[in-house]
Amino acid sequence: QVQLVESGGGLVQAGGSLRLSCTASGRLIGREIMAWFRQQPGKERELVGAIRWSGGSPYYADSMEGRFTISRSSDRNTMNLQMNSLKPEGTAVYYCAAAPRGSNWQDSRVYWGQGTQVTVSS
Repeated sequence: QVQLVESGGGLVQAGGSLRLSCTASGRLIGREIMAWFRQQPGKERELVGAIRWSGGSPYYADSMEGRFTISRSSDRNTMNLQMNSLKPEGTAVYYCAAAPRGSNWQDSRVYWGQGTQVTVSS
């Protein structure tokens, strides 16, 4: 199974920026949709945004749009999340995931990374 590894998390002051990366250990065959999720303390995991390897505009959850930007590498190996104007409520563990087209995120075929901690101080 291909491993997804997130990196780039850390501590940042409110208003600052961070760039997260998600790198696959191998080819993501059959996993067309890539996404970022986050889990805030005491809350359920929520979708931040998603992108297709084949192209098209990324999708963002309403609360993220305008401040977060998802991009992908042309070799289908790395996905990035640029986060600007971070707020304290952005403190969470951020996860990347890779899913087959047409599946949902509870599907057993979805690959998940281990997550990277982002802490935004006020």
